Amino acid sequence: MLRLLLDEGISPAVATELRRRCRGLEVSTLAEWEGGNFIGQEDSACLRAAAAQEMTLVTADRSGFAPLLKEWLEEGLAHGGVIFVDEETISPADPGALVTALARLAKEPGDWGWTNRVTLLCG
Repeated sequence: MLRLLLDEGISPAVATELRRRCRGLEVSTLAEWEGGNFIGQEDSACLRAAAAQEMTLVTADRSGFAPLLKEWLEEGLAHGGVIFVDEETISPADPGALVTALARLAKEPGDWGWTNRVTLLCG
């Protein structure tokens, strides 16, 4: 089952609206999750903790996470999945577009495994 962790660059309004639209979908912001202890932490620490809780990270930070994912792949480390938001088709100024795209993704088959899955979410 898909469980989302929204990176700190994503508006908390996205989590609020996703919870309203997709009852039963677990959505946390980085500020809410683990008491906000991962804000400002290394990307690897956040990804490791999210993986331990089988959470899929949603982020627009491809420059930070893509090299980390490559490194983890080479080392054989598993993660809980990453959904990259394409900011060229889903504007950060339009959280509604991100909500719509994530809600659509959440309706995909629930038995998909998200471990080590990397997806580019486009509008």
